[in-house]
Amino acid sequence: MTPERKIILLDDGWKHMKEGIATLRRILADEPNVSFNSESYMALYTTIYNMCTQKAPHDYSQQLYDKYKEALDEYIITTVLPSMRQKHGEFLLRELVLRWKNHKVMIKWLSRFFHYLDRYFISRRSLPSLKSVGWESFKTLVFDEFKATVTTVVIALIDEDREGQIIDRALVKNVLDVYIELSQDPAIVPSGSDSGLKLYSQDFQDAFQQGTIDYYSKNAQTWIMEDTCPEYMLKAEESLQKEKERVGHYLHSSTEPILMEAAQGELLAKNIDRILNKENSGCKVLLCDEKDDDLSRMFRLFSRIKDGLPPVSQTFKKHVKEVGMSLLEQAIDAAASKKNDKKDVVSALELDYVRKILDLHDKYMAYVIGCFQNHTLFHKALKEAFEVVCNKDVAGCTSAELFASYCDSILKKGGIEKLSDEAIEENLDKVVKILTYISDKDLFIEFHRKKLGRRLLFDKSGNDEQERSLLSKLKQYFGGQFTSKMEGMLTDMTVAKDNQSRYENHIESNPELHPSVDLSVQVLTTGFWPTYKSSDINLPSEMVKCVEVFKEFYQTVTKHRKMNWIFSLGNCHVVGKFDAKPIELIVTTYQGALLLLFNEAERLSFSEIVTQLNLSQDDTVRVLHSLSCAKYKILNKEPSGRTISPKDVFEFNHKFTDKMRRIKVPLPPSDEKKKIIDDVNKDRRFAIDASLVRIMKSRKIMAHQNLVAECVEQLSRMFKPDIKMIKRRIEDLITREYLERDKDAANSYRYLA
Repeated sequence: MTPERKIILLDDGWKHMKEGIATLRRILADEPNVSFNSESYMALYTTIYNMCTQKAPHDYSQQLYDKYKEALDEYIITTVLPSMRQKHGEFLLRELVLRWKNHKVMIKWLSRFFHYLDRYFISRRSLPSLKSVGWESFKTLVFDEFKATVTTVVIALIDEDREGQIIDRALVKNVLDVYIELSQDPAIVPSGSDSGLKLYSQDFQDAFQQGTIDYYSKNAQTWIMEDTCPEYMLKAEESLQKEKERVGHYLHSSTEPILMEAAQGELLAKNIDRILNKENSGCKVLLCDEKDDDLSRMFRLFSRIKDGLPPVSQTFKKHVKEVGMSLLEQAIDAAASKKNDKKDVVSALELDYVRKILDLHDKYMAYVIGCFQNHTLFHKALKEAFEVVCNKDVAGCTSAELFASYCDSILKKGGIEKLSDEAIEENLDKVVKILTYISDKDLFIEFHRKKLGRRLLFDKSGNDEQERSLLSKLKQYFGGQFTSKMEGMLTDMTVAKDNQSRYENHIESNPELHPSVDLSVQVLTTGFWPTYKSSDINLPSEMVKCVEVFKEFYQTVTKHRKMNWIFSLGNCHVVGKFDAKPIELIVTTYQGALLLLFNEAERLSFSEIVTQLNLSQDDTVRVLHSLSCAKYKILNKEPSGRTISPKDVFEFNHKFTDKMRRIKVPLPPSDEKKKIIDDVNKDRRFAIDASLVRIMKSRKIMAHQNLVAECVEQLSRMFKPDIKMIKRRIEDLITREYLERDKDAANSYRYLA
């Protein structure tokens, strides 16, 4: 039989435990030569074990659980609190860290002694663990008393750190670790976890957030008064960077978003207008002075805060618009100063204004991509600024006309711009990008088509590949329906060259058909080309024979096409036999036909010329003006003067001479702009009709406002439709019975199938 175990009474057992606790307290006080050996440790553990496993009424588990807490509380009250109350400032922090460290050691040892309680009694009763009881004891008796003072001291130390003073960062971290550990229930949450940070959040973080606000509010007011915008932003960026580093040094990671929001709010959000509009150094000045680094810093800073970038982008937009409008005014002034010389005006507008606009766009696009990191807000700001500038007229010329003229100048053989192939390609790219800002894109297309036609017909195009390259870019942006005709024009020119080669071979193989003069004909497809003025001019016999021979040849090639001769676009070489020397004259077909009349007569009146040529009076006036009143006076006019009248009489000027042996006699420029604009307006009417019918066909019934809005949206890709024109087209469609007014719904329309 096993002998019965001796009963340990509560007082006797606890007396033994108090001796062990006293030894533990001496160890924590760093007394020399004091320690636990394995025998003493086992004796204490066994005492607790026996007292908890004795049969009732001698099972002292509950009493030992209570005495465990009493022992901790007694140690804190008699030893920890008196020591803490004697310390201030950093010394208080060090004492707190030391006492918390010792307290955890004490809990660790006591938990070992009382382990049997944790393992069985506490788990069965669902009581707080010994470790939880120990931590709660320290929190209630020590932390709650000193937390306000400790928080104030810590925040003061952090402010010193912000001012550049050297502080004990390890101490601050250790103190804050006390907050973090006490926030967590050791029985549930592992130490260091991000969850369960109630004490850290309430007792430190909230006060620290307010301290940060106070600190940076004061500094921001001082800096913004004393520093320039770049200096202020540099200080703000450095401060924010240091705050981020501060988190890594001694703050919990959960503090970073709160800390950064507080600092950014005071440094940036609350002062955004004062920073951007700082006199002599704000955002506008940085743009004017091309301060790339400062603008990049401004973007980085204001992208941190909510709604920080819109004010910056609006300032950017306003600045770009002002610079663009300044260029516009300069172009208008330049045009006004040269209003007497139309050629000079066009040159100034093309080269000075258009090139500057392209350079301006390049410059500020570089800002958008570089300084503003390709942000959509700044792309939008740039677009809106250029839409304002690029849709203004310059001295009566629309931007559509100007950019078409600029393309003509760089694509034309011997044009004003002398550019390499790479530079031409680059400039075409720039022009197409700018065209996206122009509302009347269809007007540009028509101007460009007209100028392309002249380049091709008069062999002025520098390079077919570059012409096709521009069409490819336009097709990409505007769609194939707007470039198909121009692509057809280029194809026509290739076919025309083949036809001319076959014609020349035909003449060579049939010498009897050879006309007295050489003839070159370009056969084109009517639908691709702009409409050109034609007339049934009475050609001289030499020219008539050429035309007849070509007609007979072309009928052998195809019998299914009708040829319409456009003599107004033709040109010819005529030799004038003047007294001084013969001179080769490069003239239009009309000019050549008129000059050949003087082979049969020395003097001709205006009416005789009109009758013999069968030309309109307007065309006859233009031709006669070029030959008698302009630079080259090949005909003498009676009476003399600068204008042509029906009573004038003309005779060949035998005494005319020039230092050149070949001269080109230009016609006075005709006003094609009005015709182009009229053609575009006609096309727009068709486009609006088609859009309205397309919309109504799918919707059947639609309110007026909705129909107009959707029509504008559909057509705005190519032009900005006029609301009044849309209303007129709706009325016209009602008249033509495509639509009718809805009897059941006011101000609505119904589609008629």
